[in-house]
Amino acid sequence: MSKKRKKARSRQGLQRVTLCISTTMVLILLGLVVFFVLSARNLSTHMKENLTVSVMLKDSVSVNDAKRFCRDLYHRPYARHIDYISKEEAKREQIRELGSDPTEFLGFNPFPATLEVWLKANYANRDSLEWIAKEIRKDSRVSDLAYMEDLMDKVNVNLSRISLILLVLAVLLTCVSFSLISNTVRLSIYANRFVIHTMKLVGASWAFIRRPLLHQAMLVGFVAGLLACCVLGAGYYGLYLTQPGIEEVVTWEVLVATGVAVLLFGLIITALCAWLAVNRFLRMRAHELYKI
Repeated sequence: MSKKRKKARSRQGLQRVTLCISTTMVLILLGLVVFFVLSARNLSTHMKENLTVSVMLKDSVSVNDAKRFCRDLYHRPYARHIDYISKEEAKREQIRELGSDPTEFLGFNPFPATLEVWLKANYANRDSLEWIAKEIRKDSRVSDLAYMEDLMDKVNVNLSRISLILLVLAVLLTCVSFSLISNTVRLSIYANRFVIHTMKLVGASWAFIRRPLLHQAMLVGFVAGLLACCVLGAGYYGLYLTQPGIEEVVTWEVLVATGVAVLLFGLIITALCAWLAVNRFLRMRAHELYKI
C-alpha cells in the first residue's frame, strides 16, 4: 500500500510540475503581449514629445524679448519644453555641420534666433498643429515657423497601426492561452475524477469537493506567474544592459503593471479552468467516468 501511495503522490507531483511549466510558458507569452502593449503607448508618447516646432524670430528681437516670449509660450497648454537658440549659437552649429563660416563671404550672420518648442503628446497631430501655428504666427516677433507635418502624420499612422495589431494579438493570445491552460488543468483534474465521484457519493457538497482542487490550481497559477515574472524580468534586465535609454519607454509603471497582469492571469485563468473542469466531473454519473 505504501508503494502505491508513493507512486500516486509522485504521479500527482509530476502532474503539478507539468501544469506549472506549461502555465508558465503561456503566461510568459501573455506577459510579453501586455509588456509590448504598454510599452507601445509610452513609445508613442515619447516619439510625439520629441517632435518640435521651430519658431524663427526677427533680427530686431532682443535677447530679453526672446526670453519673455519663451515665458509666454511656457504658459500655453501645448508647450512641454522650450529651447532658445541665439543667432551666435545657430551660426556655430551650422559651422560644425557645413565646415565653413558663411559670414566670411556674406558679411553678416544669416541665421535667425530660434525657439525650439517641444509639444505635449496630445498636441502632436495635424489639427492641433494648425491652430498652434496660427496662434504663434500672430506674434509680431515671429518671422517664420517650421515643423515636420508629414513626419508627424506618419508617426501617428504607424503608431495607430502598431497599437491595433498588438490589441488583436492580445485578444487572440488570451483565447489561445485560456484554451491551453484549460486543457492542462482538465488533464490534471481528470486523474482525480474517481475521488471526486467518491466524495460525492458520501454526501460531500460540491463546494466542499471543489475547494481543495481550486486552491491547488490557484497555487500552481501563482507559482507559474512568479516564474513568468522572473523570466520577463531577466529579459528586461538584458534589454537595460544592451539598449541605453530603454528606461524612458519601459518605465517602472510598465514593469509593475506587467507583473500584476501576469499574476492575475495566472490566478484567474487557472481558477476558472479548474472550476469548469471540476463541475464537469461533478455532473457525470459513475458509468460516464469510464468513457472519457
